[in-house]
Amino acid sequence: MKAANNLDKKDISYRPVGKFEETRFEKIHNVIFYSSLEASILVAQEIATLIRTKQSLNESCVLGLATGSSPIKVYEELVRMHKEDGLSFANVITFNLDEYYQMDRSNIQSYYYFMHEHLFNHIDILSENINIPDGKIGSEDLYQYCIDYEIKIITVGGLDFQLLGIGRTGHIGFNEPGSHLNSGTRNITLDHITRVDAAQSFLGIDNVPRKAITMGIGTVRKAKRIVLLAWGPNKAEIIKKTIEGEITSTVPATYIQDHSNTTFVLDNGASSELTRVKTPWLVMSFVWTETLKSKAIVWLSELLNKPFLKLTDMDYNNNGMSGLLSEEGTAYDLNIKMFNKLQHTITGWPGGKPNADDTHRPERAKPEKKRVIIFSPHPDDDVISMGGTFDRLVEQGHDVHIAYQTSGNNAVSDEEAFKFAEISKSLSSNSQESNEIIAFLNQKTENDIDSIEVRKLKGLIRRGESLAATRYLGLNDENVHFLDLPFYETGTIKKFHLSQDDLDIMCSLIEHIKPHQIYAAGDLADPHGTHKMCLDAVFLALEELKPKAFMNDCWVWLYRGAWHEWESYEIEMAVPMSPDQVLKKRHAIFYHQSQKDGVMFQGDDSREFWVRVEERNRLTAKKYNNLGLADYAAIEAFKRYYF
Repeated sequence: MKAANNLDKKDISYRPVGKFEETRFEKIHNVIFYSSLEASILVAQEIATLIRTKQSLNESCVLGLATGSSPIKVYEELVRMHKEDGLSFANVITFNLDEYYQMDRSNIQSYYYFMHEHLFNHIDILSENINIPDGKIGSEDLYQYCIDYEIKIITVGGLDFQLLGIGRTGHIGFNEPGSHLNSGTRNITLDHITRVDAAQSFLGIDNVPRKAITMGIGTVRKAKRIVLLAWGPNKAEIIKKTIEGEITSTVPATYIQDHSNTTFVLDNGASSELTRVKTPWLVMSFVWTETLKSKAIVWLSELLNKPFLKLTDMDYNNNGMSGLLSEEGTAYDLNIKMFNKLQHTITGWPGGKPNADDTHRPERAKPEKKRVIIFSPHPDDDVISMGGTFDRLVEQGHDVHIAYQTSGNNAVSDEEAFKFAEISKSLSSNSQESNEIIAFLNQKTENDIDSIEVRKLKGLIRRGESLAATRYLGLNDENVHFLDLPFYETGTIKKFHLSQDDLDIMCSLIEHIKPHQIYAAGDLADPHGTHKMCLDAVFLALEELKPKAFMNDCWVWLYRGAWHEWESYEIEMAVPMSPDQVLKKRHAIFYHQSQKDGVMFQGDDSREFWVRVEERNRLTAKKYNNLGLADYAAIEAFKRYYF
């Protein structure tokens, strides 16, 4: 395994780490990895080493554990080491950071359930050594319960190792902004942003508890070793504030800046706002790659609010880029080069322009009519993320296929399913299945997983909407493929691992169509989310099919989701849209009615998907215009993936 900043893996081994500055801005030791998976494995190895060291000394190993998506792969690796490498947890005592209040331990959203599901049920830890805050403790006993939790940690010798995640408010555990440096275990009211981030798991923010029990900042800071995990670009802003900002109660994670043995373990996305990653020319010497040159020139243009062609030698010299200037010659040379590079990304022919010189075009001119697969993780990502490009490909006569990788049934509300079940019942005098669905939904509790019949109905709702949208854009039904990848079909937010069955389905479709182009969702904000798993499925299929001759003619383009867009310097194909096409894309999105109003997994953005994505496409066009390029109504952007 290799850290992205070339630090050897020993840099996060279990050892005292003194005051650390990767650059003058950074106040916490951190290591950046290309992927959360390799980083998680390394952290698990550190924990395993600590457990074995304590075993050799006949001592207990006291672990502070976190929940959420960040530590999932760490726990999976610990389970693997237990089953395959003989790692025993018989000497391990655990204390979990937090639990929702009021929350029954049998609730599938409880952290008690989470920890047993991901770790405790699969290892040989003694049940009496597991400590998780009791979310159902009575209010009259709560104060003393929290004191007793603290005392128990002290009694066993304190925390040897504390694993942390971080929330977008900067909370560790559930220590929200305003938490005190010396705070102990206590009851706390959750920040709205924290509840928004949890809304997907609870199928809506209204179902997220407003309170929790949490270890305090003071408790966490007493741990002998702290490792904080952060994955994905949605954590980048708070990571920058925590690592580079001042210690403040408004960002509680900054309190661990002065802990003598802390490491932040980050992936590329979470580290993307750190100064040494985002603008390394300001803080260090390095080799100017073509990507860094593009990144720096776009940054300079946006910083000074100047088009490329108006940047001067002084602009470069005054902003840490004198080395680039001396390497390339003059600002004029740099500006022309960057202007041409970005200009050549723009095309109204995403499938390639027939009978045209394609030397400086993002796509090949031949073959004139291409076979295309658009992989859509959910049954609306195609029109939301690349509806204008989809429309162009169909209009320009390419053989376009849409492949919906998952059923999307999890995102259909019970109310929507109930409505369709009642319609079905009204249309049929013998509708036993509809009656069963209605009865199930009427009796459903928060712990119930949707029945197979309900999941089927919700999937059919998404299918009907998808077919309506693709027909509107002129695609024949036989070119629409519903893959229903098995990893998704759990009935819950938590998904299965990708299996050979998933891979076989993907490979079968690709091999059948033999595409010249593949489009896939490259939105990696959540490294454990459905989009990431669907992209992994694409990548694994490409790897398996790579030896096939037809794959030599296949190019892969990645699009982003409704929340984020590629940075200007990353874009390799920009497809402009006219005002009429923007409206056409909007109408295609409207066909996904079950997702239009009050969508369940909206995140912290209250705008509907169509508003959100239109503004994103307009912003991309505006950025191009501000950099000195043509003024378009909107632009959809793509980055090529080389396999």
